[in-house]
Amino acid sequence: MISFGITDFGLFLMAVLLLNATPGPDTAYIVGRSVAQGRRAGLLSALGITAGCCIHATLSAFGLTALLATSATAFMAVKLAGGAYLVYLGIRMLLSKKAAASEQQPQLDLRSHKTIFVQALITNVLNPKVILFFLSFFPQFVRHDSPHKIAAFLLLGAVFSVVTLCWNSGTAMLAGTLTRHASNNPQIKHWLERTVGAAFIALGIKLALTKN
Repeated sequence: MISFGITDFGLFLMAVLLLNATPGPDTAYIVGRSVAQGRRAGLLSALGITAGCCIHATLSAFGLTALLATSATAFMAVKLAGGAYLVYLGIRMLLSKKAAASEQQPQLDLRSHKTIFVQALITNVLNPKVILFFLSFFPQFVRHDSPHKIAAFLLLGAVFSVVTLCWNSGTAMLAGTLTRHASNNPQIKHWLERTVGAAFIALGIKLALTKN
């Protein structure tokens, strides 16, 4: 780590864990998918979130995240798009409740796998909290005089992605397991899904109204 100019790596890991432990759009999406479609869907969501983190890490390494954050118009557009997307997902969950309430968790095909993965990726990429974390936090752990800044950012991004994948996979497994015991009761499953859909909408509105 030192050869790349990375400093205070332990503190970096702690910050990553705290970010993942803070409930947000990514966590809501993973829990929502796990509740609605089971652990496999939750794990696919975790993979999609991780892919989004890899994109953030790459953009951060080459300075593109900084350009986005310094443009008020661009940052506002990302924030509104992220909020609108969460509201859209929440409404879809609410509208599908009555039709799905009496059914078991649906079997996922290849097309469903792709949809879950892509939606999770978009949720992460359009999350301003993650953008700001990469922009404001990562530079604090890379020496200004490091000759390998891009490599250092990419390495930190890889560590961030691995920790995020482990944390989110655990979240998906826990949510999916808890819901599995309730899936035999259509009424309980119905209200669980409705609660998650409402949470998506609330998160989307909160994200869109958050000040820059």
